[in-house]
Amino acid sequence: MKAVFISYGQSLIEPVEHLLDKLHIRGFTRWMETFGRGSERGEPHYGTHAWPSKNASTLAIVGDDEAKHLLEALRHLNEQADEQGLNAFVWTVEDKM
Repeated sequence: MKAVFISYGQSLIEPVEHLLDKLHIRGFTRWMETFGRGSERGEPHYGTHAWPSKNASTLAIVGDDEAKHLLEALRHLNEQADEQGLNAFVWTVEDKM
């Protein structure tokens, strides 16, 4: 199993949820307001007067193959909306209740 953590500009909330639905990934947790900046060239998303944009984040625990398909779909979405900001990180999950 894998934990896929996705952080993205709030304008991508619906497209990310659409990808999860399309890939039949039902279970996830979403944080509607997260803040940060890209490590290479991303502008800050702080929700402040100077930097008003915000991020959202989603965590999904999926099978190994599902994680590969999800990352592929997220890469494609990021290519279409590069200026919005989207990153995904994958961790191995050792157990689940």
